[in-house]
Amino acid sequence: MSSFGHISKALIAATSVLVVSTTVFAAAQAPAPAPAAADRITNPVAEFAGIDKITGRIITFDVYVDETVQFGALQVTPRVCYSRPDTEQPKTDSFVEVDEITLDRKIRRIFTGWMFAESPGLNAVEHAVYDVWLKGCKQKSDVPPPTAAKAETGKSKTQAAKPKASAEPADAAPEPADATPEPDDATNAN
Repeated sequence: MSSFGHISKALIAATSVLVVSTTVFAAAQAPAPAPAAADRITNPVAEFAGIDKITGRIITFDVYVDETVQFGALQVTPRVCYSRPDTEQPKTDSFVEVDEITLDRKIRRIFTGWMFAESPGLNAVEHAVYDVWLKGCKQKSDVPPPTAAKAETGKSKTQAAKPKASAEPADAAPEPADATPEPDDATNAN
């Protein structure tokens, strides 16, 4: 074998060792990729805009996740509302269900799907009279949360249902404010 053959075999072997060691070194130095799911922010409030095509009025309204708000003849219910941190490219989306209350008072589902704030025309609800689209997601709203609103209305009903100065025995349960009292048999006998 010639000296040229020995040199080329030695060069190939050295190159192979160099490539392998470079690959191992680069893999050890590379930072671990961050999980993509950690970048998504779950928000409790979805912000929508709606237009009444008859009046031409555009209204912005907030809806808490899993709560329903009525806009005209439409009932809008967001199930989730995701956004990204301010340091990243905006990607705001919400899974929404929209029902229509028909003239005969029936509820008909007209939309179920994802809405994207950056592309409002992509999956906006287009109705004969009303259009609704996602504007964004928020952590807080000026609208009180549904639990606070229910607690306040429940409190006022409880106060209204309290009996006046021992009109009932202490161990009797008070009637709900919405129930109508049953007439006494003695009253009906006259």
